[in-house]
Amino acid sequence: MKIYTKTGDKGQTSLIGGTRVPKYHLRIESYGTVDELNSYIGLIADQDNSALAHVFLREIQDRLFTLGSLLAEDVGKSKMKLPQLSTIDVEALEHAIDAMNETLPELKSFILPGGNTTVSYCHIARCICRRAERLVVHLSEEVKVDVTIIVYLNRLSDYLFTLARYIAHLQGVPDIEWHARINE
Repeated sequence: MKIYTKTGDKGQTSLIGGTRVPKYHLRIESYGTVDELNSYIGLIADQDNSALAHVFLREIQDRLFTLGSLLAEDVGKSKMKLPQLSTIDVEALEHAIDAMNETLPELKSFILPGGNTTVSYCHIARCICRRAERLVVHLSEEVKVDVTIIVYLNRLSDYLFTLARYIAHLQGVPDIEWHARINE
């Protein structure tokens, strides 16, 4: 199998099911942003984290690949059997968030992204996740999108925020609190 097909040379690509759409199509933007997010999750997983975090991040990458394939499918025309997301996947994120929160100090203010490289990567991934979520919500106004996809992305951004704080906490890096400068 060649890596290049030349079928996209004129600015179009195929959805799963064969439908051709422009590469700027909202569906392509949606799953392309999920792919970008997946790359950042890989970058976070490659940092010096605990083995448990590494395994869970690889599981998230698998779920994002599933999510991307669901977004790439033209449901009415596809004959492929695709993997699915479920509430169990959302619950896994919630359990991970709850477990990390048990050891974190109470959040008393907004915090600024940063503190060290891994924490910053988590915040970048969180922002990309929020962008993916916004695009998928927009897409859902045009075509049917499984609500579990939107819920998963929403919870994943919460997970990434919590992971950033958790990694910082484990490494002794304090939250960078935001102090609003209000002119009187």
